[in-house]
Amino acid sequence: MHPSHHARTTPDKPAFIMAESGETVTFGELDARSNQGAQLFRKLGIGPGDPIAIFLENHPRYYEILWAAQRSGVRYTAISSKLTAGEVEYIINDSQAKAFFTSAQLMDVARQAAANLKGVKLFSVDGADAPFEDYIAARDQMPAEPVPDEQAGGAMLYSSGTTGKPKGVKRAFVPGSPIEGGAGLGMVAAQLYGASGDSIYLSPAPLYHAAPLGWSMGLMATGATIVMMEKFDPEKALEYIQKYRITHAQWVPTHFVKMLKLPAETRALYDTSSLQAVFHAAAPCPVPVKEQMMAWWGPIIHEYYAGTEGNGMTVIGPHDWLAHKGSVGQCINAEVKIVGEEGEELGPRQEGMVYFAGGGQFEYHNDPAKTAESRHPKGWTTLGDVGWVDEDGFLYLTDRKSFMIISGGVNIYPQELENLLITHPKVADVAVVGAPHEEMGEQVVAVIQPANWAEAGDDLAAELTAFARANISHVKAPRKIDFMEELPRHPTGKLYKRLIRDAYWGKEGSKIVA
Repeated sequence: MHPSHHARTTPDKPAFIMAESGETVTFGELDARSNQGAQLFRKLGIGPGDPIAIFLENHPRYYEILWAAQRSGVRYTAISSKLTAGEVEYIINDSQAKAFFTSAQLMDVARQAAANLKGVKLFSVDGADAPFEDYIAARDQMPAEPVPDEQAGGAMLYSSGTTGKPKGVKRAFVPGSPIEGGAGLGMVAAQLYGASGDSIYLSPAPLYHAAPLGWSMGLMATGATIVMMEKFDPEKALEYIQKYRITHAQWVPTHFVKMLKLPAETRALYDTSSLQAVFHAAAPCPVPVKEQMMAWWGPIIHEYYAGTEGNGMTVIGPHDWLAHKGSVGQCINAEVKIVGEEGEELGPRQEGMVYFAGGGQFEYHNDPAKTAESRHPKGWTTLGDVGWVDEDGFLYLTDRKSFMIISGGVNIYPQELENLLITHPKVADVAVVGAPHEEMGEQVVAVIQPANWAEAGDDLAAELTAFARANISHVKAPRKIDFMEELPRHPTGKLYKRLIRDAYWGKEGSKIVA
């Protein structure tokens, strides 16, 4: 279905609610406002296939712009609200956006980014602020009727830049497609997780990221009500589950870690019994973390593996996971292929690059070389992850190829050590990287964000080293432990590991490790 259907049948039902403020927009209001937005696009000369850029925090106008683009055939690029002016300018120019939307909260950065833009219409969703025009005033002058050439638009999102400059992910685009195709992940949620028009879905992550954007828009299309957190906070998330009687939610493992590190008495204050199914992705969840979440919320925790590229998706339910702990599941829309160094297909329990065969097609915008790197000679595509499958076809991820450490000729994947160290009660966050070593080539370094910064020092380093050596091969254990007050982690949970690693290799502009 599409939100316009629910605007006709249940116009007064909440389409979305802002968790903190309680501001509510009904399906009837969303339909009218998205129609007006689509009409404004046409007035500005923005037609099917044309791009726009959205640079907003989790703002109540976000969905209204997204659905205006979706029903007018427009490509929308949601830009991370954490980027610098130069990075924002790069994405706007690279995407060739014809309009740029921002807010009062991000105006300082947006104004700097806009200074060198040419031919781009500038709008603020919080009132005029030169050179940005008042989007709401311009939109509200438009009729609330569908544009005559109504058709489905779609996202062209940029990678988070954790391993280099962000690149736009351009999926196959069919002009003239009906807008009802927008249900997407909502249909997946219905089939796998029992979601329906009666569901109340909590979206705790930034909307500019592919997963929260895709899942929440998909569920809204099926008639569910979305509760969007303005910003993630572990205790607030529990409060909102209780307050709004949340039935479904999508998380990342760092959300679980932060909620589990709340005091037991704090967690006990909140009723989470309304939850029917939750699902997580972005990174494999450490087995002990997921076991603790299962013990707390029950066997309702699902996992999937996919990327913005949309080339394949694996899923695993709680009961299958208990029998295949650590797996990210079986593929539902393609075939998983594990490929060796020479491009050969590998058998069960052999580690190699993970490819999808027969899945969705994509390209990296303005980067044919990167597109080519993602392709196998047989046409399979990869997200750059390394893993293996068992005899039943369940996929297990090892790490990203680009994060592999080669120490003394031994290949070491940091994720295994990270999954171990995060379980230590004195660790709030961790990144494991390779640093230069005269004899070994690289050495394993664990960069720790302590739960209590006052404990950072030699004693904690020794304690964590002993903990690692007691639970993992000495080859994989850290040769060095450093501390940072806060790791450079993307709000969606992804770690900017490149910035940490580059500090050890002396690259300009990299993070300095404390």
